[in-house]
Amino acid sequence: QVQLVESGGGLVQPGGSLRLSCAASGIIFSIADMGWYRQAPGKRRELVASISRGGTPNYAGCVKGRFTNSRNNAKNTVYLQMNSLKAEDMAVYYCNAKTRIHDDWGQGTQVTVSS
Repeated sequence: QVQLVESGGGLVQPGGSLRLSCAASGIIFSIADMGWYRQAPGKRRELVASISRGGTPNYAGCVKGRFTNSRNNAKNTVYLQMNSLKAEDMAVYYCNAKTRIHDDWGQGTQVTVSS
């Protein structure tokens, strides 16, 4: 059974930073394409960043230059470093893992950006 456990969310002031982590189990992590999505109240879930099994990151335009996606295959963990946070970044952030036979989600972690 695949489990994805996000952590690192919380309350931060505008301009601040947070680092999200997603620890995976029950999956061959090294062959999974990993993604970070977010969903704000009343909005659709959107892709924020992804990192391929080969380590190639991609970013949504709204976070490019501020967010950094990385992975540690030895720890089965993917990270999202979020800098220069804005009010519009406030959402529940979800981790996603995709392989040929899996498409799994974590439970989400809340990111609140407020002064």
